[in-house]
Amino acid sequence: MELSPEEKKRIYEEEKARIESREQIEREKRRTSGTTSTGLSPNDAGLLCYVGGWISGIVFLVLEQKNSWVRFHAAQSIVVFGAITVGAVALGLIPVVGDAFSAMISIAGFILWIILMVKAHSGERYKLPWAGDIAERMIGASVAGGGYQEPAPAAEAALEKPTGPRAERYIAGRREARIAGSAFAVAWSVVLLILFNFFNQYIAFYSSETVGGTTTWTRQPIFTEDINLWLPILSATLVISAVGHIILIIFDRYVLREVVHIVAGGFGLATVIVLLSVFPFDFSVMPSAAIADVAYSGVTITLICICIGIAVGVLVRSIRLGANVAKGVTSYQ
Repeated sequence: MELSPEEKKRIYEEEKARIESREQIEREKRRTSGTTSTGLSPNDAGLLCYVGGWISGIVFLVLEQKNSWVRFHAAQSIVVFGAITVGAVALGLIPVVGDAFSAMISIAGFILWIILMVKAHSGERYKLPWAGDIAERMIGASVAGGGYQEPAPAAEAALEKPTGPRAERYIAGRREARIAGSAFAVAWSVVLLILFNFFNQYIAFYSSETVGGTTTWTRQPIFTEDINLWLPILSATLVISAVGHIILIIFDRYVLREVVHIVAGGFGLATVIVLLSVFPFDFSVMPSAAIADVAYSGVTITLICICIGIAVGVLVRSIRLGANVAKGVTSYQ
């Protein structure tokens, strides 16, 4: 029986799809057979990127510098489980139904956790919508033909650091940028120190009333007296940050800078945690209860996100510093 042109075309397309699928699998296998910075097989490293959620993702993103396939899974783990963690915490703050929503997103995250570990260990590049795109941008690798493509030699050459007089200008420019950043950090610490210790009562809700053509403004401070329980640790953190950055302006050393950032980050994390526990805010001064509830939830979620951000930053710097010192890198490159 002779096949019609439509049937021939369909069979041809199906066979072409099967061939392309086999080629893609082979490309993925070749890709995962490469070396890694950790000495683990790419499949095992890909699995471990997901085992500890966003924490293990951060660890492997910092440690793995050779294999972009592993780096992709590390970045995707950070994006996916970081978003799930923040989402679960934020939803849990919603009155009445918050716990139910938080439990639902946690269950979905657990199922996704199992799937991603299985896919990574089998050597498959399992790219999630949205999260996979962000992960690719994080590691600077693109997807083409079903596999990752490393930067072309010409692109790598373009990224090489300059030599000779250009190198001196490059290093001088980087040093000036670091000093400018430290100077800004000192100024910002001083501003916050003065603001919260002497003028916190002006952080308030202002309302006006006009009587007989005369407008009277009323100030209702948002902070309660409990702010005095928080100010000592805030002041200590800001002073430590300012002193640390003054030292960095004088002594521009890589290890010293990283240690200052880690210590300041640790104190900053403690400061935000204490602020959350004391919570010296009075949103009842808002014009309506609905706005007060939104302000309460918004401030709480923001502080939790700040805590997570600071903790991740301190963890990344600590791991990177330890890895660099272990490799003998103790100065700016």
